[in-house]
Amino acid sequence: MKKILLSRIALFRLVVLFAAFSALKVSAQSIKDANVIGRWDLTIDKGGKSIPSWLEVQKSGNHTYIGRFTADGGSARPISEVKEANGKFSFSIPPQWENSAKYLDFEFEVNGDAIKGTMVYVDGVTYNFTGVRAPALIMDKAPVWGKPITLFNGKNLDGWHADGKNQWVVEKGLLTSPHSGSNIITDKTFNDFKLHVEFRFGKGANSGVYLRGRYEVQIIDPKTGPHEPVNNQFSAIYGVLPPNKLVAKDVGEWQSYDITLVGRMVTVVANGHTVICNAVIPGITGGAIDSKEGEPGPIYFQCEAGPIDFRNIVITPAK
Repeated sequence: MKKILLSRIALFRLVVLFAAFSALKVSAQSIKDANVIGRWDLTIDKGGKSIPSWLEVQKSGNHTYIGRFTADGGSARPISEVKEANGKFSFSIPPQWENSAKYLDFEFEVNGDAIKGTMVYVDGVTYNFTGVRAPALIMDKAPVWGKPITLFNGKNLDGWHADGKNQWVVEKGLLTSPHSGSNIITDKTFNDFKLHVEFRFGKGANSGVYLRGRYEVQIIDPKTGPHEPVNNQFSAIYGVLPPNKLVAKDVGEWQSYDITLVGRMVTVVANGHTVICNAVIPGITGGAIDSKEGEPGPIYFQCEAGPIDFRNIVITPAK
């Protein structure tokens, strides 16, 4: 009887130890998950040039990490699997707009709210990157709006600058880019705001309105322009938030966006229709000026392909 009792005690202790070990293992897995899961604002050192990028890591089911990655151009790219081994993570993604069939390969490690790693580009060159956990940017109260500010005076380019050789001109009170070329950026920066802008584009034009210089509201002709998925279409937050319907007018007609940005929450009213309603922008889009999401930024107009005209550009900042 004594031997049986001792055997039962030993078995009980073994069960307790196994349960404790399992709990520790689950706890360790949860800590690891908490460290890597989330959104990351990255900066890639590409030959001495700082390239803004963005990474999101999620967990799919019990065992697999998945994600999205945004480079300095193009839309957010899906990551089918983020692999983990020996405390480091890695993934590969196919090329998007790169002129190559080779994949981009990433390896990185996470330390608290910091991330660092390497990217092997399609040309085979390895570049280093660093980053931080992206800020939540969720406001706990409604903004108090200030006075409207007219950003374009209809006479000259005062208050604006181009990010390269300038092709923008002022003609008949309009801010005009007759063909593809440099983007045009406000000298002032803004945090939360309401923005009204009117525009018209020519056939084949491709432009966009960048909020804080980091989030593009797409301008493109869905009727005669190149075929694009809905995430990249007219009035989308390029690559990440699709409009609930396409309300673009015809080439040559005046159109409007009324955009409200508070933290990460965005509402887009296109031609009088609410196509995105108080939705969360997950991260920067291709063409962002930087990945510093917690800071104010400018308004800028892209000119990937022209012609395009703008007028009645009015911003109402939060106090």
